[in-house]
Amino acid sequence: MTTIQLASDATAAPPGLRTHLSAPRTRCAVAIQQAILQAARELLVGEGFTELLAPVIGPVTDPGARGSKQVDIDYYGHRYKLMTSAILYKQASLLSFGRIFYIAPNVRLEPLETANTDRHLTEFHQIDVEIADASRDEAMAVMQAVVTHAVRRVLDHTADHLDQLGRDRSALTELLDGPFERISHSAAVRRLHDLGHPQDPAAEIDWAGERLLSAGARRPFFITDYPKGSRGFYDRESTTEPGSLRNFDLIAAEGYGELSSGSEREFEYRRLVARMRETGENPAKYGWYLDLVRDGIPASSGFGIGVQRLTRYFAGLDAVWQASMFPKLPGVVSA
Repeated sequence: MTTIQLASDATAAPPGLRTHLSAPRTRCAVAIQQAILQAARELLVGEGFTELLAPVIGPVTDPGARGSKQVDIDYYGHRYKLMTSAILYKQASLLSFGRIFYIAPNVRLEPLETANTDRHLTEFHQIDVEIADASRDEAMAVMQAVVTHAVRRVLDHTADHLDQLGRDRSALTELLDGPFERISHSAAVRRLHDLGHPQDPAAEIDWAGERLLSAGARRPFFITDYPKGSRGFYDRESTTEPGSLRNFDLIAAEGYGELSSGSEREFEYRRLVARMRETGENPAKYGWYLDLVRDGIPASSGFGIGVQRLTRYFAGLDAVWQASMFPKLPGVVSA
């Protein structure tokens, strides 16, 4: 079987559209992506989740996307946003259904320097999940179940595409070998300091740090308990460890970096307003959301898995744009 030669320059911009769409690599990547989405839907629906259609615009969107800008549109004379994440709507949806998911589109104007990280797009999709009355550990278990079920489907149904891409299948079978490791944010910071990386202990793990931790891992692993000032207002602060958030990231092995983020959610009106103010957000912007919260929304946990990032990891691609039919890179004007 012929092995596809991947681009030697992982940060290169996409080729011409016709070349990209007709490339064997693109067809293989999309076939693997289809298997991932089929597996996610199969597992989640089988576990009693309802798939909803995610909103694309709204009066506000997730403010917690680090360094990226939101896209404004004129909505009948009002300033609306394209969704950077539908997290607020996921929480609201729990008033109708207790277990929900979206395959959600997201638009984030990432900083120009992220064009060189190999893993940022300005337009991408997430497998977005929210679970009423669930703990962080329950959400993490569902996330691992989605990822491992997707691995099995990819290996069972798209092995020929993996072979064409030159992807080592054993790198994926590693994911089936028991629960993923968990380390705290503080432990991750210590590891990075031991490696000579100057990670700020009060901040999210930076992209270079994620790459270092990821490159040294044989299997994906969770980082938990980020410090309060590093994440958005909707990540719930621990009631027993003030200053620590009940959240997590899933980091891929082999240097591929972050695949997913999630958390227990703040759902109490007083705590949410306080967290908004702490993060520099104006509560008045979130009127519709806070009205729902004031009247009561369920406690919940949830997460979002980057579809293109997961596809890139499974397929062993050089850059995330290779996992998109019509890739949008920061600063690159394209179709």
